Amino acid sequence: MSEEDKDLEALKQKRLAEMQKNISYKKKQEELKSSLEEKKKSASSPREIVVKQLGYRGLEVLENAETQFPSQTKFVIGKLAELISSGEINETLDGGKLLALFRAVGVNVRLETKINIEQDGKFVSLSDKLSKSTQPSNDAES
Repeated sequence: MSEEDKDLEALKQKRLAEMQKNISYKKKQEELKSSLEEKKKSASSPREIVVKQLGYRGLEVLENAETQFPSQTKFVIGKLAELISSGEINETLDGGKLLALFRAVGVNVRLETKINIEQDGKFVSLSDKLSKSTQPSNDAES
């Protein structure tokens, strides 16, 4: 081989090494981007973290709290999400527990209360039952 062939071959090898280096660098950058995107997707908002932990009527209490006390509820949700994420809270939060928590921190969430009683095999609201019993019956008028 001549001197020019050896120099040309060396330049080809050098260029090939540079191209491989660039390709591997681009692959690493793409992997890094995809891993960051996955982390962003997996990192839920504090509200989503809390909602996943809610049980029976928990969402109802949370929604009432959000409409009545938005800024205080946002703060409580943030702290609850921290505790759930760290593993300090691992139990399901039902409506009663969540309501007790809000009231313990001074957020008096009001909920619509219904009392139902059984009458003739059907559940009737107490207000309907009382309104019917206080109305004069048609039998007395006839």
